[in-house]
Amino acid sequence: MNHRERLLELQSELHAHEAFWRPSPFQVRRPAWCEAQPALAEAVLGLDEATLERLIVDPDACRAWLAPRLPVVETLEALCTVRQLSARDLPPRDPRADLFIPGRKLAQIDAFAAHGPAAGAPVLEWCAGKGHLGRRLALHDRVPVRLLEIDAALCRAAERLAEGSGVEQSVTCGDALDEGARRHVSGHAVVALHACGELHRTLVRHAAHDHAHSYRIAPCCYHLGAGDGYRPLSRAATLVLDERALRLAVTETVTAPRNVRARLARDQAWKLGFVALRNEIEGDAVRSFKPVPAGWLALDFAGFCRALAAREGVRLPASSDWEHWLAVGERRRAEVRRLELVRHAFRRALEVWLVMDLAVGLEEAGFDVQAGTFCARALTPRNLLLLARRQA
Repeated sequence: MNHRERLLELQSELHAHEAFWRPSPFQVRRPAWCEAQPALAEAVLGLDEATLERLIVDPDACRAWLAPRLPVVETLEALCTVRQLSARDLPPRDPRADLFIPGRKLAQIDAFAAHGPAAGAPVLEWCAGKGHLGRRLALHDRVPVRLLEIDAALCRAAERLAEGSGVEQSVTCGDALDEGARRHVSGHAVVALHACGELHRTLVRHAAHDHAHSYRIAPCCYHLGAGDGYRPLSRAATLVLDERALRLAVTETVTAPRNVRARLARDQAWKLGFVALRNEIEGDAVRSFKPVPAGWLALDFAGFCRALAAREGVRLPASSDWEHWLAVGERRRAEVRRLELVRHAFRRALEVWLVMDLAVGLEEAGFDVQAGTFCARALTPRNLLLLARRQA
């Protein structure tokens, strides 16, 4: 199917099944689907810890377990299956030039650079950081490269790294969301590896008038810049998404080290313990939960709750059974992790829908577009790539 057809099919399924993915179990103790689908709720809440862990880290196993209980999972899997884009051979890197690039990031850069045709125009690396990707492309496609980056320290680092590289490179320190940044797009092969949220969407919003030679975009962090809700890029997109729904699309991550997972587990249990305490005081309600300063998580649980209560204007009782509320938080976390399995079955569908909206937006702007993957999801779950070249 073409990009518009895929977008519309996904949109239809997401509309029809939004009761499963819109409510967050972190905020709603029992999403409404638990009552409508009691067998599914009983099955997920009854998962033992070993099975739960396996389903969390293995999306394919999770889909296989859910499909007999929630048939739309198979439909979504088919709609989310996009092709692996063709790769070209690039010469080996000079290891001396890559000493300061983390291994996973280096592999992502290589995969991105290899998937897509040779740049047929000067390269513009959008939100470039230190410019590793732009230099990689410029070295092998023999074209000049311009880097656009907002962080002055990263710009200075990019200039140092370019010295002696043999690349014709210029660095522009500026905000990609500023109107003036768009003048750099004209005539360039624009590349954006994991430019977040509105930083990649702004390229598509203005593609009809910015006169780019081509675009190569791997989107990331769809929620950033969408505090007032998602603004579609194509005329076909009608799905209404708030920031919380957009975050769902990027909740799949490469498994973190054991100590990081343990810390995140504790942090979530503390937050849920506070939410339970607040609900006991003020009554159950769906309330927003703003990010917590990292320093508060260095306190003990009681100190953490007192700091949050002060911020949220919650009047705590003179004394509290902190062990009780911590235990409540840990039990709630066990429930949330199980209920989230159902919600997470829709996250790739949301991400593919978002990428199809970008693809159709570029097509409406006059570009021929290919969409597919450029690496395995084990390297990065944000492995979707758009290749767009202006129509002749």
